[in-house]
Amino acid sequence: MRRKAIVETKNIVLILLGILAAGMGIKGYLLSSHFIDGGVTGISMLLNNIFGWPLYLMVPLINLPFIVLGYFQLGWKFALKTSLAILGLALCLAFIPYPDITPDKLLTALFGGFFIGLGIGLAMRGGAVLDGTEIAALLVSKNSGALKVSDVILILNVIIFGTAIFFLGVEPASYSIVTYFAAAKTIDFLLHGLEEYTGVTIVSERSDEIKAAIADQLRRGVTVYKGQGGYGKRGETNSENEIIFTVVTRLEIGRLQNIINQIDENAFTVQHSINDMHGGMIKKMPLH
Repeated sequence: MRRKAIVETKNIVLILLGILAAGMGIKGYLLSSHFIDGGVTGISMLLNNIFGWPLYLMVPLINLPFIVLGYFQLGWKFALKTSLAILGLALCLAFIPYPDITPDKLLTALFGGFFIGLGIGLAMRGGAVLDGTEIAALLVSKNSGALKVSDVILILNVIIFGTAIFFLGVEPASYSIVTYFAAAKTIDFLLHGLEEYTGVTIVSERSDEIKAAIADQLRRGVTVYKGQGGYGKRGETNSENEIIFTVVTRLEIGRLQNIINQIDENAFTVQHSINDMHGGMIKKMPLH
């Protein structure tokens, strides 16, 4: 019970910090330069620029349908946290007097995106979202089958920035795209960490030596599959092999390749990126 209370307290702190950071990005950097971000936040800022409608009203109003979708797709706890987080952001935009940090357009785009990404990422770590775009993208992706979540988000943002070019001009829209990428990279860092994990499959006749070297030199675990060769004109080469699978960080790929080449330079290897993993011999990400 005490552990659950600690976890919930940590989540609340993360969401509050996320709200303050996103508010800094929007009011401290972007608004005065008429730059926007992607997603629902970007739509709200675009409407504020075009019609002068209050941003603190647009953010919760446009997010409302996505909160309802989140309730049906992800449950009431997520919807409640998200509702409170978005309401908190609206109050932050309405009442906290952030200073206008810099007139430099490039710094505004980069740091505005950084703080918005920091805010969204921290809120997501706390179990809420400050922008409903990803909820909509998830729903469209599940129903269409042909589109991934990232494809839907990209299409939505292309429409938003295309509209921004028409109403705000090429220069503000171009800087807004820089803002969006800065925010996206910051979110990615917060959710996935600095170390990107890579799965490596190794097929070699000297698998025992490679397994031992990976364990001794990299301190990584391995999983071994029983396999059978099938190459040749008719797949007639059917010798049995051990297939090694291991997971390393991006920084360890070079060392792993050197280990494999020193033992068996003819070994067959395949690499693929991994979005998420838990357990085993891996390092814990911060804020997780």
